[in-house]
Amino acid sequence: MNQTQNPPVLKLSLQSTKEHGSTISYQVFGQPLRTAPIVLVNHALTGNSNLAGQNGWWKELVGVGKVIDLTVYTVIGLNIPGNAYPDKTNVITSDYKTFTTRGIAELFWQALDGLCITHLYAVIGGSLGGAIAWEMAVLRPKAISHLIPIATSLQASDWLIGNVLVQETLLSQSVKPVENARMHAMLLYRTPESLTQKFNKTYVDSENQYAVESWLQYHGSTLHSRYPLPAYKQMNYLLRTIGEGLTEEVITEFALESTSYIHCIAIDSDYMFTIKEQKETYKKIKKFKQHIDFHEIKSIHGHDAFLIEFDQLNSLLNNIF
Repeated sequence: MNQTQNPPVLKLSLQSTKEHGSTISYQVFGQPLRTAPIVLVNHALTGNSNLAGQNGWWKELVGVGKVIDLTVYTVIGLNIPGNAYPDKTNVITSDYKTFTTRGIAELFWQALDGLCITHLYAVIGGSLGGAIAWEMAVLRPKAISHLIPIATSLQASDWLIGNVLVQETLLSQSVKPVENARMHAMLLYRTPESLTQKFNKTYVDSENQYAVESWLQYHGSTLHSRYPLPAYKQMNYLLRTIGEGLTEEVITEFALESTSYIHCIAIDSDYMFTIKEQKETYKKIKKFKQHIDFHEIKSIHGHDAFLIEFDQLNSLLNNIF
């Protein structure tokens, strides 16, 4: 496998499931399958399996000589069915509300089974990807050596569920649904301090608007150009389902059975998955499990810091990889 160029997007047939996934697409980076420790990287809401290389969305972490070194590891990126990758036809036209994060985790394990992979050195993901990593670990508590959920939670909070409803309303009722929903989401992903540092009330005379307004509109139009409405609706709804079937008994059982070393990484200014709720998850599992750590990224940038603060993230991941 070429370690510097983007590998092809491959497809794998799955058994029939309630999530309607008959195939799942994926990419393999670095060392050939079954020749090196395997790392699964789960993508976030508008991400995909293209995680390394020139256009890779996590190329600062995954690559030759990077913290997740492609000369050492086999790295796999699985696409959530319906995420509009590798092309915009990959969307779910049936009821997207039949999809859940637990269902996606089941599909991911089924795909890995199809590749004859029964154990993973690490599963890592930020935001939605991290939530799916949690679900995968709960499903198979002895199949992952290192679980690394970043800027995410074991269960959706009322705050997150409320924001999913606002997003869904914008996606269902707006004249420009993707653009409008994305503008709202960007304010959830960042903080007031982050935007003040970036713009400081700069006014753009040629556009007759503030720079922050132009920035929000840019992100809205950019996402609209590459991301279909059905994909956004589905991925947004998945956030609502994070950990919805996890009872206290299930969480305790997982903590007792799990052989994974869990590395929780939170962002101190995260509005989407607050550091308080992530600390509560850590404490809940720590009661029954020794090998769990809690790490904190300090940033003014909020939730998006897991895509910005690469120096801190690299430092935290060095000891694992």
